Amino acid sequence: MAKVFEIMTSRKCKGARDLLPKDTEVFRYIEDVFRKACINWGYQEVRTPTLEYLYLFTAAGTLTPNMLSKVYSFLDWDGWSGERVVMRPDGTIPVARLYVENLAQQQIARLFYITNVFVFEETGKENRERWQGGVEFIGSDKPASDVELILLATEILRNLDIRNIEIQLSHAGVLKALLKELKLNPDEETKLMDQIFDGDWQVLTKTELGNSNTGKLLALLLDLRGKSSSFLENLKALPQIPVSLKSALDNFAEIAGLLDALNCNYQIDITSTRGFEYYTGLCFQFSAKGTRLGSGGRYDNLIPLIGGKNTPACGFALYIDPLLSLVQPKAKQKVEQRILVKCEKMTPEAIKTSFQSAESLRQAGYVAEIDFSGRQSDRRWIIAVQEKPPLFLVTDQSRNLTREVSSIADVINMIGGSV
Repeated sequence: MAKVFEIMTSRKCKGARDLLPKDTEVFRYIEDVFRKACINWGYQEVRTPTLEYLYLFTAAGTLTPNMLSKVYSFLDWDGWSGERVVMRPDGTIPVARLYVENLAQQQIARLFYITNVFVFEETGKENRERWQGGVEFIGSDKPASDVELILLATEILRNLDIRNIEIQLSHAGVLKALLKELKLNPDEETKLMDQIFDGDWQVLTKTELGNSNTGKLLALLLDLRGKSSSFLENLKALPQIPVSLKSALDNFAEIAGLLDALNCNYQIDITSTRGFEYYTGLCFQFSAKGTRLGSGGRYDNLIPLIGGKNTPACGFALYIDPLLSLVQPKAKQKVEQRILVKCEKMTPEAIKTSFQSAESLRQAGYVAEIDFSGRQSDRRWIIAVQEKPPLFLVTDQSRNLTREVSSIADVINMIGGSV
């Protein structure tokens, strides 16, 4: 009997994973690359508890019923009373709570974290504890914010030497506006939404469509596959587009246009939306070699749903578990000076110049954060992007010196020559 007990206790839990020394070396390398890129873009690291109250995920309806059926929950009992708690099934919602409780006074909060989440999986063949690197950009409703997240995630994957990255774009706002046009009753709409966000797009083909124009538009969207914003511009021009859909389509097209200007390759696929129902705008996912490596999107309604003020936000998560089999560690680089690039005019050209300039500064070894809001900063170096030449207004706050500069190469030389 003692021998049987010894054998039983030596087995790891079903759905759990051990990281051996070589695995841990890769894991730490992924963490380091992720952390360095986030810091270089001006993000700050946070951590949240493993346990959260269940009502954080249920009261606001932030998770689909299918997701809630897979959480690990139990009663935190003190002998007299207790609250039901969960092992976090998601990284974004706890960080949104952290923001509401601790950082709500900030105009902009750029936060990142490396954490584990827990999801029950019946067979035990898939991991029930899943690691991810998450990024949340809280306080900005600008389309450039969504673009920043896509570029940051892509940079991290490239820094990990992941090649042939595929980006799929969708838009929860387009989907939700279109479903409103179906004129379903609240229970039918909720059930349909839950199935869609759990990845069952076929349910739409089985739905009775009361409006023939809506049905045609829905079929068109489900078949939509595009690699530039022109696909969305053509869609906007269709006569049967309802007014309720226009704002979401405009937002989708603007973001796609900015990505086009930055030569960022992507695939528009409305059916690629999957996951949590708190998304309100752009949704995106990353994959390589047929493996899904991350996803994210805009969730402007989440923070007010959990007790905060109306605060726009967007974020993404990269999945560390599949990356472990794709990444080989390399030597790490040292982070140096912090520089703020101010994008004062929200034109496509100014936004493009800001992103490209920040990238050049990072390649030169500096920490470069982009500011879209015009806030004050204590950074020594502030580079304001101008609409007309000379393109840059460079301020050295330590010397109270401001100078106009024509190229980013001259900016880098100016900063390097003063160190």
